[in-house]
Amino acid sequence: MNGYVYGTIIVSGIVTWLLRVVPFGIVKNVKISKGVMSFLSFVPVAILSAIFMESLLVYHQGGWPGVNVENLIASVPTIISGVISKSLMVVVIVGVISMACVRLLM
Repeated sequence: MNGYVYGTIIVSGIVTWLLRVVPFGIVKNVKISKGVMSFLSFVPVAILSAIFMESLLVYHQGGWPGVNVENLIASVPTIISGVISKSLMVVVIVGVISMACVRLLM
C-alpha cells in the first residue's frame, strides 16, 4: 500500500472519531429543554426498531419484501427473555444462542 491509502485510513479515522466525540462536548455545555430530552429518549428505541425490522425483512427486487424466517424464529425467545429479564446482557446471550440453534437445525 502506498501513502495515499494510509492517509485515507488515518483521515477517515479522525473524521469518524470527531463525529462521535464532538457532539458530546457541545451538548455537555448546552442546557437542553425537557421537551428535547423527552424526544431524544426515543431515539435509541427508534434506531433499534429500525435495525430489528431490517433484519427480519428480505428485499425482493420489484416485489414485496419477504420475511427472514431464521431471524424471526431466533427473535422470539430473545424478545421474551428481554421482556422477562430487562437485561441487555441476557438478551444478547439468548439471541446468540437462539441464532446458533436455528442455524444448526435449519
